[in-house]
This record gives sequence, C-alpha cells and structure tokens, in this order.
Amino acid sequence: MGGPARCATVVTGCVATICVELISVAMTAKSELREDARLRRTRLAAACPDFAARAAKWGAPIPLPPGAPVSLYWPIADEADPRALAGELARHGHPLLLPCVAGRGQPLHFRLWQDGDGLLSRGFNLFEPGPDRPCGVPRVLLVPLLAFDRRGFRLGYGGGYYDRTLEGLRAAGDILAVGIAYAGQEVERLVIEPHDQPLDMVVTEAGVRHFAHPNGETLSGTDTATGGGAG
Repeated sequence: MGGPARCATVVTGCVATICVELISVAMTAKSELREDARLRRTRLAAACPDFAARAAKWGAPIPLPPGAPVSLYWPIADEADPRALAGELARHGHPLLLPCVAGRGQPLHFRLWQDGDGLLSRGFNLFEPGPDRPCGVPRVLLVPLLAFDRRGFRLGYGGGYYDRTLEGLRAAGDILAVGIAYAGQEVERLVIEPHDQPLDMVVTEAGVRHFAHPNGETLSGTDTATGGGAG
C-alpha cells in the first residue's frame, strides 16, 4: 500500500539530492576558476603597468550619446584600472558616477563623482561617494571582471551585484555594459548561469572587442580596434 506514492517521494528526493550535488560541484568549479583567474590577472597586471593610459585611448569606439552618464568603478588590488578612460570620457562631457552597495542581494545604485571628490571606505577596500552626493542613472556601465569569453560573458566575484544591476537597468531602458580587462583575461568559453548578464563590449590595453546579442543570443566578439598587444 502506498507504493507508487512512496516511490514518487523517493524519486523526487533523489532528483533534489542530485540537483543539490550538481550545484555544489558547479560552485566548486567556479570557485577554482576564480582563483585561477585571480592569479592570471595578477601576472597580467605586473606585465602591463601602463594599462590605464593604454586603455584610455580606446574611448572613441564606445558609442555614447551626448552627455550620457558613465559609471566607473574604483579599482582594488590588481583590477584593470578604468579611471583614465573615464577621465577621458568626462572631458568629452560625460558625467561620472560611482556604484554604491545598498546591501547583500541588492542591485547597485549610483552617485555622481568628480575627480578630487572624497570617498568613503566601505571595508574590503571598497570606496564610494558620500550620501550627500546626488544619485544618477548610468547609460554606460564600466564593469570589473576576473575573466571574459568570446561571447561577451564575464566571470565576476560571485556576489551577483553587477548581474542584478544590469538586469534592472536593461529592463528600464538603454544601457551599455563595457568590461574593463587585460587582453590576456579572455578565455574560450565560460560556464554561464541563467542570471549571468553579457557584456556589450570589452576594452583592453590592446583594443576593443564588441559583442552582438540579437534576440538574446550571444555571438562571437569582433575587434573594431587594434593596438599594441598584451604588453
């Protein structure tokens, strides 16, 4: 008695267990991939100390509407530095924003920032404008990363902040997601999850890679600028 129901319960329980185990394996694999990517980025940063200046010259290929606000990030450790590129965009009339962390599991919000403004430390080497600075909404989001692939997907730090933020910004209107990376951070193919948001382009010290995403599909990237190698 109750055999079929018991079997269904057992099968359902087994499927749930398998799903949990697969998720655990995937998380472990991503954790290892992140560690490898961090080590690679450290080596690339040491080999390219003038990254910021070299990346800044590639601002022209970024398609920006006049006066479009641009969000940069304050680099930590050996992240590729977007500040010179952002400064170049600011000189062409684009207001700059910096992201602020609202809380775990929440999308980022943004406040206006100008060169010379003070920043508040949020711990973990994070810095952001004070609450007295006006809020803004970016049209261009410069994004840090550990690795990116030829389809435009990025490997982040696992918190999901930029994925949540991009999802909300894309639902609300036009947003251009631009990864900032050393050329050597490119990999063949990353394992992606449903929440992963693709980049529209990546700026490196060597040039710009553009990615097309028609109808939600991601195509291979194309180079529209070339430059001086990985340095």
